[in-house]
Amino acid sequence: MFEVVSSDGTVIACERYGDAGPALVLVGGTLMPRARHAPLAALLARDFSVTNYDRRGRGDSGR
Repeated sequence: MFEVVSSDGTVIACERYGDAGPALVLVGGTLMPRARHAPLAALLARDFSVTNYDRRGRGDSGR
């Protein structure tokens, strides 16, 4: 896991999968933490550099 900080100071938790191609960012539904997309991210990592993140107020991201 790594974190980025948005312009308003909110910490956003992210994970990176693979490094085999174009960048792909998974955007979860309103109430989904990034863990829900981990299996999909792992599959896509064969062909893409995938970033999976928690939206604000979800999982490990700040409010």
